[in-house]
Amino acid sequence: EIYTLSLHDALPICQVQPDVETPPCFMEAIRKFDEKVIAYAESGGRPELIESVIDYYKGYDIDLDASDIIVTNGGSEALSMTFITLLDEGDEVLVPEPYYTNYSTFALMAGGVVKPITTSAKDGYAYADAAKIEACITPKTRAICCLEPGNPTGNVLTIEEMKVIAEVAKKHDLMIIADEVYREFVYDGRTPASFGQLKEYEDRVIIIDSVSKRFSACGARIGLCISKNKEFMSGIMKITTWQIGRASCRERV
Repeated sequence: EIYTLSLHDALPICQVQPDVETPPCFMEAIRKFDEKVIAYAESGGRPELIESVIDYYKGYDIDLDASDIIVTNGGSEALSMTFITLLDEGDEVLVPEPYYTNYSTFALMAGGVVKPITTSAKDGYAYADAAKIEACITPKTRAICCLEPGNPTGNVLTIEEMKVIAEVAKKHDLMIIADEVYREFVYDGRTPASFGQLKEYEDRVIIIDSVSKRFSACGARIGLCISKNKEFMSGIMKITTWQIGRASCRERV
C-alpha cells in the first residue's frame, strides 16, 4: 500500500526551533536600540557586551579580562574558528558519542577529524574516566570537546568529573573545548558548573557560549569564545580580523 504525504504532514527534524518565549527583557533591549548607523564592531565585539559577559562570569567566580573574550556570529562560528585555530591536517578531537553532529563538520573544515569516545545509555552516557579517555588518545589528538550538559544525551558533569578530564588533558598536553551553551539547563537540584572554574587548568580551557539557549533567541546569532590561553586567543583573533577584512573587500568591489 502506498501512502502520499503532503508537506503539511512532514516533521522538520533538521533544525530544532525554540518553543519557549524569548524573555521580555531581551525583546525590550532590541526595541530600545536607537543607533542611527549600525557600523562594524571592534574585532573582539562591542565593549558593552564584553563588559556584561565579564560581569556574568563573576557569578561563577571566573575572572575575565576583555582580551579573554571574542564575540562571534553565534556559537557555531565560535566552534568552527576554534577548530580551525587548533587543528592541522589530520589532527583529531575527542568527543563523547553520541554528540552534536556539526562537530564533525567543524573538524572537517579545519582539516581534522572527530574521534569518538563511545558512551552508553546504561551508565548515563558517562565518559569522565581517565582510562576510557586515554584509550582514545593518539599522537594526532589535540583536544577534548565536552558539550556540557550533553546534547543529545543530557549527561551533566560534576566539578569532580571536570577535574578528571582536565587532568587527562594536562597529562597529554591537550586543549579542552568546553561547549557550555546549555550550562544552566540542569535539574534535580544540580548546580550549574563551568570548566572555567578550574583555575589550575585555565590555560588549556576554551569556553564556547551563546545567547541562543539561555535566552531562547537562536536567531540572534550572538556567540562567545573565551579563553585565558593567550596563544590561542591570538590565533583566533587573526581569523576574526581576516573575516572582517574579507567582508570589507567584498563591499569595495
